[in-house]
Amino acid sequence: MAKPAGTYPAALEVLSDQPAVRDFLARAVGEGRVSHAYLFLGAPGAGKSEAALALAQCIVCPSGGCGKCDECMRVRRRTHPDVRVIEPESATGYLVEQVRELIEDVSLAPVRGQAKVYIVTNAGLLRKEAANALLKTIEEPPAGVYFILLGRTVDAILPTIVSRCQRVLFKVVSPVAAAERVQRKVGADQVEARIALAVAGTPDRASEFLKSANRRQVRRLMVRTITELAHDDDWDVLCSARALVEAVWEAVGRPKPKASGKKSAKDDPVKQALEERIKGQEDYLSKGAITQIEKSVKRELTARERSGMMEALAAAESLLRDVLTCCEGVPTPIVNQDVADAVERIAAGTCTGGAVRALEAVTHAASDIAHNVNPQLAFEVMLLCVKEALACPPSSR
Repeated sequence: MAKPAGTYPAALEVLSDQPAVRDFLARAVGEGRVSHAYLFLGAPGAGKSEAALALAQCIVCPSGGCGKCDECMRVRRRTHPDVRVIEPESATGYLVEQVRELIEDVSLAPVRGQAKVYIVTNAGLLRKEAANALLKTIEEPPAGVYFILLGRTVDAILPTIVSRCQRVLFKVVSPVAAAERVQRKVGADQVEARIALAVAGTPDRASEFLKSANRRQVRRLMVRTITELAHDDDWDVLCSARALVEAVWEAVGRPKPKASGKKSAKDDPVKQALEERIKGQEDYLSKGAITQIEKSVKRELTARERSGMMEALAAAESLLRDVLTCCEGVPTPIVNQDVADAVERIAAGTCTGGAVRALEAVTHAASDIAHNVNPQLAFEVMLLCVKEALACPPSSR
């Protein structure tokens, strides 16, 4: 559907901080010239993921990206069966098997409409063998199939992949502009916006964070846990780690395992998501195809859970950076101003070295979780290390 000059689909309004990108995509959508493969390039926080979802809305929406219909809402919530967000399953990159399963999925008909969109995050982690497996599909995808790859720079991505995609460059968004965008979008104040950005990373994710009571609760629980470490014994710390993991599960929609170890199909998040994914085409899919889709769903849920754990760790890192700022006497306003008393209290009982070692423990936990270490174990080790690090006496400054 052609758009009048100077206008753009409502779905692209999220790109207000990237007007050049917004206008470029609007022209492509309005003139029916959407490329079969895009490569979005830019620094983290520039809005590449939000732009990819916005473009996906324009592709699958009957009205070209109205932003309000069921199709657009499903894409925005990442529940649309024809729009898949792909993330590397290994800490070192995409697995060849993962890419092959993606290629098999490409051959399946769309569930709800006439188009399918694949958003490939961290395209720089498409190593040679995995990239070569995907190359032919990106170059000549079936009709109605679109790829949107996300990366930082061209240098980090194989030239063979780059040459098959239309490049779209995203400018760096300043922290002030990012905070203002969050404030406008959800009516948050400056303190809330800065906290949300520290935890979630990008303006759109920060906005979603502020809308989620469960995700905000994870952050509050992490802050309270670190604040109380000085008075906790080891058993308290282990219980806190368990509580944090369960809070993340609730935030990402994963049911807690029943005490008896038994659970029904309705308690299984993989089964629930699989039913949603194949709804309406159960009779047309082979048993093998359903098995492949189920594996894909399981990976997506695992990635969502890992993202929730990383968000909890980002909250810990933000708090401890504020502690380090206070220890060093830097005249920069802290991020977590809603718990300024707690930050000052922790800083008064530790030293610069202790704050640095505590931050290193958080970084190590993030690395462990990225390498598929059990999240509860990673949290337990992190909290015990942070407790020990922050015990650094003030006299050692």
